[in-house]
Amino acid sequence: MTRSPLQDKFGRPLEDLRISVTDRCNFRCTYCMPKEIFGKDFAFMPKEHLLSFEEIERLTKIFVQLGVKKLRLTGGEPLLRKDIAVLIEKLVAIDGLDDIGLTTNGFLLEKHAQALKDAGLKRINVSLDAINDDVFKSINDVGASSNRILKGIAKAQEVGIEVKVNMVVKKGMNEQEIIPMATFFKERGITLRYIEFMDVGTSNGWDYKHVITKKEIFDQLSKHFDLEPVDPAYLGEVAKRYRYAGTDTEVGFITSVSESFCSTCTRGRISADGKFYTCLFAANGYDLKQLVRSEATDEDIMEAFSPTWKNRRDRYSDERTEETAKNKPKIEMSYIGG
Repeated sequence: MTRSPLQDKFGRPLEDLRISVTDRCNFRCTYCMPKEIFGKDFAFMPKEHLLSFEEIERLTKIFVQLGVKKLRLTGGEPLLRKDIAVLIEKLVAIDGLDDIGLTTNGFLLEKHAQALKDAGLKRINVSLDAINDDVFKSINDVGASSNRILKGIAKAQEVGIEVKVNMVVKKGMNEQEIIPMATFFKERGITLRYIEFMDVGTSNGWDYKHVITKKEIFDQLSKHFDLEPVDPAYLGEVAKRYRYAGTDTEVGFITSVSESFCSTCTRGRISADGKFYTCLFAANGYDLKQLVRSEATDEDIMEAFSPTWKNRRDRYSDERTEETAKNKPKIEMSYIGG
């Protein structure tokens, strides 16, 4: 059955889907999963609460029928999910899915890169917030070395996976790494994207005074590099893109705080336990797992879910104030994925 693509109350289609495959992570980054909250006794989801690979595959096929074209696997740390390459192989085979990516902290990437490539993965985003080892260790808070992440990136490139690097920039944490990161990845032809520190969840101590905006970062970069703007590649592209003049290497900015992109947001998210969220800053999700584990047919699931997107009015970053940032209930980044 052919369906018209879903659109929300502002005419935004559902074209991008992010699926978290685990809520667990082997880092305790201070802005995401701080140790004082996600300590040794923290109760992560038991395996039976997670969507199975077969359930993820089924839901992906359903969402492709509803208009989804791009898929990204997230976490937690997705490479902690056992046999993740098996899932990728299943998803790559789905007709109508144009693009599959994965976001990782890179700690296990060197070990898994070849299996990911063999399964059909073409693109990967690696989260790395500093080249300097001492700075990076202070951020991840588990003693992980930046060199290990860089080896993982090199291995991914070696086996033929396209790599982009994401750097969250936070005042007082790593602003001194803005230029060293740009220099390092420009020399290697790898796209680096700076992400403004966002108020996702309620445990990361967000305050606007910790935000370094795209303009501030761009002004720093412009003192060292000649940058030229690049047009968006598709509707809903989040990154503001630039190219180092005379090269094909890009640098980008994710500007959720200073330059909202709500008006073109085409992205939905499914948490590791199967709840669908219409916004990164949402408080409540629609329970898809309950439907998938019932006797519902694919058609039943589509009919039941469709109003969730059609009634979507989310534009949190347009409406953000210091008060809403501090007081609005939001789920944690580690639960919903980035």
